[in-house]
Amino acid sequence: MMVGMASEETRTLQSTTNVSDSAVSDSPAPTRGVPTRAWTTRLIAVGIVLAALNLRPAITSLGALLEEVRDGLGMSGSVAGLLTSVPPLCFAVFGVTAPRLARRFGPAAVVCAGMAAITAGLLIRPCIGGTAGFLAGSALALMGIAVSNVLMPVIVKRWFPDRVGSMTGLYSMALALGTAAAAAVTVPMTDALGGSWRSGLAVWAAPAAAAVLPWILLVRHRDAPAEQPSRARETEQAGADLRITRSRTAWALAVFFGLQATAAYITMGWMPQIFRDAGVSASTAGLLLAVTMVMGVPLAFVIPRFATRLPRQGPIVIALGVCGLAGYAGLYLAPAGGAWAWALLLGVANCAFPLALTMVGMRARTSAGVAQLSAFAQSTGYLISIPGPLLVGVLYQHSGGWGLPIALMAGLMVPQMAVGVLAGRNRTVEDEAAG
Repeated sequence: MMVGMASEETRTLQSTTNVSDSAVSDSPAPTRGVPTRAWTTRLIAVGIVLAALNLRPAITSLGALLEEVRDGLGMSGSVAGLLTSVPPLCFAVFGVTAPRLARRFGPAAVVCAGMAAITAGLLIRPCIGGTAGFLAGSALALMGIAVSNVLMPVIVKRWFPDRVGSMTGLYSMALALGTAAAAAVTVPMTDALGGSWRSGLAVWAAPAAAAVLPWILLVRHRDAPAEQPSRARETEQAGADLRITRSRTAWALAVFFGLQATAAYITMGWMPQIFRDAGVSASTAGLLLAVTMVMGVPLAFVIPRFATRLPRQGPIVIALGVCGLAGYAGLYLAPAGGAWAWALLLGVANCAFPLALTMVGMRARTSAGVAQLSAFAQSTGYLISIPGPLLVGVLYQHSGGWGLPIALMAGLMVPQMAVGVLAGRNRTVEDEAAG
């Protein structure tokens, strides 16, 4: 296995040397006193992992302490509800700006600024008094998360063109690990720090600050790019001028991303309540949610590697969808009796997220194309996901039970599978837009 991975890395470095040098303007050229491209590639890998670890703690750490934050700030229930809907809205609004910023400053510089914004936002929001300051700090952190979300597939495509699956898997695994860790550790860590919710939230600025460092080094040691060959310049310019909305695959991938995000937010927001209403204790319900989230750690590494070996990703989409339908059926028929099985099945179904990221890297030929596709799919997808959790709450309140909300969840899984199969076809958005 080690020999295989070594040979894969060798191919990657060769391909990166041949492809990336001519592909984009952000590929760092060797700098005096700086050890070669191999050093830069390793630093990029470290930066990707550290960035991914910090793309969700700003959200899940707040969820763990939301009641304490509401009491401490005197926040109304409506404002607290708005706060839980802000993340996908910010991802949609700010994510659109990422490709333009990347073309102007380079993806590495934008990700570096994104990590700095996350750090500053996590420090500001608990330290500035009042609800307005808390919302402003949260928005700053989410802005950094939004642009980094979009540019991670671009960085992977640019620097690891022959290892899109394995690097997307590594990034997705780190993201899932950071998500689960913040949900599980925030409350006990807050207790250890004296019980102040301000300290419990501010402490997450430390890992975000650590994530800034490798990107600073990458930006600092970046020389002006070498002159690109004319054909490579033309290819990248075509990617930059891509009319992404003319691609059916781009639309299918955007809807797929939105529906899987809807399922994920509904699961994170409502699954513990479903179990508690079925008679499961609060502590066990929280543990069941943690199991669902932790399932994404190993599978997020395996699924992208497997997906890149297939010409079409439709079979994986179907398999994940069937797991989701089985999990929802279990929640409807015997929520308490088979709780652990349903949590595992829904954890598998939620791994549509790393699959969607992998398909973003596979459905475009150029780095500029990946940037536009990533921005379009994620921004449109997060807009699609906003009403889902709110609609589940409305149905639950008016029906007095979980029958209609679970039927809605299962019903959304069917179009998710359909558009996922379309998005998984072996074609590129550049070809479709040109056609």
